[in-house]
Amino acid sequence: MNNLKKMMPLLMVLILIFVIIVVFLGRAKEQQMLTVYKGNLKQLPLEIKLGHYQDTQCGMPVTHLRDSAQVSAPDGKSWFFDDAGCLALWIEDKEFIDEANIWVYSEDTSEWIDGRTAWYSLTDDTPMHYGFRGYKQKKEGFIDFKTMQTKMLRGENMTDPYLRKELLGNR
Repeated sequence: MNNLKKMMPLLMVLILIFVIIVVFLGRAKEQQMLTVYKGNLKQLPLEIKLGHYQDTQCGMPVTHLRDSAQVSAPDGKSWFFDDAGCLALWIEDKEFIDEANIWVYSEDTSEWIDGRTAWYSLTDDTPMHYGFRGYKQKKEGFIDFKTMQTKMLRGENMTDPYLRKELLGNR
């Protein structure tokens, strides 16, 4: 009986750990998040089922189209992003970078557009707070894809508090 009393705390901890594991495994099966879609040989933008796709770079779920992006490779694989900045970081070292189609959801036209020809704002409130949102039409202060990608790789985005203050001023 004394041994049972001594082992009770350990037994309770093991039971708690088991319950936590079961809950997490159950939720993982329930969500079934995708980071890569296979079979997109036409390299067209895919319809995103919100909450079903996971950002390949940061791991966050894609919960709205507004700032989302996609990359479609020649082998038919497509990757998804909740923020254009995540896409810019992720694609940099991929062998297929020049052959891939890059898609961003356009704020001004509410459609998928070519991410390489899109224009990017610097100060929008995006999911990862980088500030770069895709637009079809150029506006004053907007930048092209290559400039946006360079800024992301250098860390020159709204997550830098000094740059943020400079870009936003006293807003």
